[in-house]
Amino acid sequence: MGYLTRALKSLRAPNCLSLLHSFLCSWKHKQTNGIDLSQYPPEKIRNFSIIAHVDHGKSTLADRLLELTGTIKRGHGQPQYLDKLQVERERGITVKAQTATMFHKHNIQGAYSSAATEPLGFLLNLIDTPGHVDFSYEVSRSLAACQGALLVVDAAQGVQAQTVANFYLAFESNLTIIPIINKIDQPTADPDRVKAQLKSMFDLDPSDVLLTSAKTGQGLEHVLPAVIERIAPPPGLCSSPLRMLLLDSYYDEYKGVICHVAVADGALRKGDKISSAATGQSYDVLDVGIMHPELTPTGVLLTGQVGYVVSGMRSTKEARIGDTLYQSRSTVEPLPGFKPAKHMVFSGLYPADGSDFEALNHAIERLTCNDASVSVTKESSTALGLGFRCGFLGLLHMDVFHQRLEQEYGAHVISTVPTVPYIYEYFDGSKVEVQNPAALPSNPKQRVTACWEPTVTATIIIPSEYVGSVITLCSERRGQQLEYSFIDSQRAFMKYRLPLREIVVDFYNELKSITSGYASFDYEDAEYQQSDLRVGRELVEKLKKFIDRQMFEITIQAAIGSKVIARETVSAMRKNVLAKCYGGDVSRKRKLLDKQKEGKKRMKRVGSVDIPQEAFHELLKVS
Repeated sequence: MGYLTRALKSLRAPNCLSLLHSFLCSWKHKQTNGIDLSQYPPEKIRNFSIIAHVDHGKSTLADRLLELTGTIKRGHGQPQYLDKLQVERERGITVKAQTATMFHKHNIQGAYSSAATEPLGFLLNLIDTPGHVDFSYEVSRSLAACQGALLVVDAAQGVQAQTVANFYLAFESNLTIIPIINKIDQPTADPDRVKAQLKSMFDLDPSDVLLTSAKTGQGLEHVLPAVIERIAPPPGLCSSPLRMLLLDSYYDEYKGVICHVAVADGALRKGDKISSAATGQSYDVLDVGIMHPELTPTGVLLTGQVGYVVSGMRSTKEARIGDTLYQSRSTVEPLPGFKPAKHMVFSGLYPADGSDFEALNHAIERLTCNDASVSVTKESSTALGLGFRCGFLGLLHMDVFHQRLEQEYGAHVISTVPTVPYIYEYFDGSKVEVQNPAALPSNPKQRVTACWEPTVTATIIIPSEYVGSVITLCSERRGQQLEYSFIDSQRAFMKYRLPLREIVVDFYNELKSITSGYASFDYEDAEYQQSDLRVGRELVEKLKKFIDRQMFEITIQAAIGSKVIARETVSAMRKNVLAKCYGGDVSRKRKLLDKQKEGKKRMKRVGSVDIPQEAFHELLKVS
């Protein structure tokens, strides 16, 4: 307001136009927080991510880089700054990939002039990614906006299963990989051993490896220079029409849907009109800027830059992850998306109180905008009422989704037992994919001729002394060994093809148990394989062991729809009514037995069976 007051008082002066121009320039400078993105053409931009196994220090390393560039002040803010969700802090894991823009000066002799005399300014976009197997979809989305990746490995633990998975995700995306051995300050650190592992597993040159300690700051001065010198600038043409890749989105109560985008070509400015290649809808750009580290308006995003856009989207369904946004009234070729999410585990979600269905629907809509890897369809249950059938990438993903529903939206939900999708082929050659066993058609005219179940390719890294136990476990779970080798003298590397339903419940817990917690496990989806899925007999036999005998007969049946496929009977306890019948005619004994039989029939009609809680847990276990 001070600028405005002074300008208005000077309107009668001869130089009023120049003063007004000065006011507008100062106001514009203030609105964009003094950041001029035009100083950073593509050759001065580096987009990179940090990938690592769980708990190898990637979030702490991200903190140190933000501090080194002055993006956050040292000692201010909370540790693991980019882990912003409550669930991330409680569990100590990264769930959502987060972006932060940093500005750093570095001198590359002769890079842009024959004799550079002062450091050049660079714009660095850092993307911190999750490390757990269930959130590999977040990693693939992050890598789509990058040209390089920092591969962080613990100096004591060495290469782990998710290290292998993340390396190949980055390698397949043609990214420049900078290996970093972190936590070299630990007493058990052995950087030379880890360098040898990186060489044998990934053929990475040991001389390219950086040694750091994100905790103490040792060696961090070499990280950003390596990023600038080794990673290529983003491709793209400044003169081409605008094309942006929609990386992520979330819902803000005040601004609506906020989209995270990477500008591939052209430039985006506040006030522009953009369109979606997926939906064809058009929007006005209400706000645009960068994450520095919070939302910082800049008024513009240029080629190669990563930032956010507020476009007035009213529904979270309009922000389709992987979509291409472009300038309205222009014709562009949509950008290639990235690896789509493939749902591996399905579960029903129902409101604890049936009257809260609309509130749960609203909460799921908002949360799925922030987590596009969840599929949601409505379904109805005779016992639980209206609810939703949700597809997840794994059990941890499902658990985190439930926790976020409760913590961020106050929803109280009941979830059903997780299942995996199956494919059934009928006699006439038709096929149907079934995610819920209750949905399998039971038409007697349609005879099932074949069944397929999903499989995964599992990577297991374990200490050598546990090899025998792990081979036994994988064999019991119908696993097929694909690869077996030794990383070094202390650890073995194993690859197995396993049916997904064998691992979704308790496989990882069992693996950790038999290896004293030292096993590292990761998997990626593989093709479907033909299998015998008739487990009804196994289930009813198992349930029979946990139901106590009653005074009447109990029938246990396994059914698909209305067709019973297996049955077991728990025989009734029987009182000897003939104990005191020492003599007399045989008809007297028959009369007593018939009377007992009628009594048991009445008891069966009105009696109830108490199924102990441990019976349900045992049913989930694989024998």
